[in-house]
Amino acid sequence: MRDIRTVGENLADRDKKHLWHPLTQHKISPHMLPIKSAKGSILIDEEGKEYIDAISSWYTAVYGHCNSYITDRVAKQMQNLDQVVFSGFTHKPAIELSEALIKILPEGQQKLFFNDNGSTATEIGIKMALQYHHNSGNDRQVMLAFEEGFHGDTFGAMSVSGLSVYNGAFEDHFTRVERLPVPNGKNNDEVISILKDLISKHNIAGFIYEPLVQGAAAMKFHDAGGLNEILKVCRRNDIILVADEVMTGFGKTGKYFASDYIEQKPDVICMSKALTAGLLPMGLTSCSQKIYDAFYSDDIAKGLFHGHTYTANPLACSAALAAVELLVSDEIQENIHRISNANKEFAKKLSSKAKVKNARSKGVIMAFELDVKMERYGNLRNEIFKFFMDNGVFLRPLGSTIYIVPPYTISEAELKKVYSVIEGSLLAF
Repeated sequence: MRDIRTVGENLADRDKKHLWHPLTQHKISPHMLPIKSAKGSILIDEEGKEYIDAISSWYTAVYGHCNSYITDRVAKQMQNLDQVVFSGFTHKPAIELSEALIKILPEGQQKLFFNDNGSTATEIGIKMALQYHHNSGNDRQVMLAFEEGFHGDTFGAMSVSGLSVYNGAFEDHFTRVERLPVPNGKNNDEVISILKDLISKHNIAGFIYEPLVQGAAAMKFHDAGGLNEILKVCRRNDIILVADEVMTGFGKTGKYFASDYIEQKPDVICMSKALTAGLLPMGLTSCSQKIYDAFYSDDIAKGLFHGHTYTANPLACSAALAAVELLVSDEIQENIHRISNANKEFAKKLSSKAKVKNARSKGVIMAFELDVKMERYGNLRNEIFKFFMDNGVFLRPLGSTIYIVPPYTISEAELKKVYSVIEGSLLAF
């Protein structure tokens, strides 16, 4: 067999020739760091330097990188069934995963629709809400979403996202969306008043929301009681509740799902990221029996005609099942509790610092704003990022917001180093 690999140049130079990276303006960010290997909480570059992965590689590798409990299960499955079409066929890994997930999902979830990633998971959630009303004969074509929400990069997901840096070139092509401020505890009555006004003026089909934490909006937290009141009003008006738990799901807020903190449960839940522990790409959109029944018909046109080639890939299902087994284990639950408590104490400590604004924590998520004058630096976010990497910690600031979402398996020493380097950044900037 012909060897088509290139040799002789370093990986960073070879990368530049052909690769286009996500969320990157290559003219001002020309250099990508090659990562050679990873284990546990540690990333290792090609020169052997180590970095603590303090954001679990975008909230995915929450059980640590290359976790042998998961990789062994996938390797075993790989020898038996690697891929099969999920239209007309089924298989044991998908069935077992569905049974395991239903046991931990918020009350009322009954059916699972497989897809490929977080964006497609929310895309399907939006489709479920819109088609539910279409199939029911209701004229509802408007979605409701929070201001500053982020739900992905495909068109439906972009439509309901409120961060214009992602959406600018495409906004003329979007689904109709109305926006609602997030409840912060002080403005809850005002938000409900705005909601009722929007409902009176628009035929709203569904409300998509990130429960309690808006990730891409710089880990913006909102009030559980206020969200619960929003969901009550929506439910009374037959507005489908679509919880985007792509970031918050699978233990990050301290419970299995952020929706577990809220009395009113969603009709639809969107999942990805930690679903497969970062090992393989997969998304899931679950729904209640009520939603499924609106598609269950002798009329073929009422079906949900959405499909992906790798839907319910057996390897990804095996990874997800192993991940769920780890999540519910005593060891991982104790670790989540340990990290949550440590984050609370660290946020409390940071609150007394002069350069810190709004230090906050929820489960393993901890965040704050670095309050410094931007004009002192050419690009504050990049300067902070470089400081962390130079000190062996991988964090990706969101503007001036610094946050951590560490793996549940991070050691005490590693977590203390993350905290120490963050404190060092307060002196450096």
